[in-house]
Amino acid sequence: MQVEHHELQLEFPEHAEAIAVLKAGNAHFAKLLGSYNRLTGRVEDLEEHDMPVSDFTLEDMKKQRVKLKDELYHILLAFRAGQQSVKG
Repeated sequence: MQVEHHELQLEFPEHAEAIAVLKAGNAHFAKLLGSYNRLTGRVEDLEEHDMPVSDFTLEDMKKQRVKLKDELYHILLAFRAGQQSVKG
């Protein structure tokens, strides 16, 4: 099965620098990113190895991943807005 990778840097390449800065300097962001990466790894592993798992379980994991990605994205947007307000 072809597995689509969902690493945050691939999802938001325009925010790669902000991801690195926040990962190093924002404990909340780093914790969310760790959870996102672990969950993404589990989903991709299940899909790649075609492991037996209920559709409900897999969809629930994907929904959790989307929720985490949304939270991370909002932190990235706030970070970017803060940078722009300092420059402007």
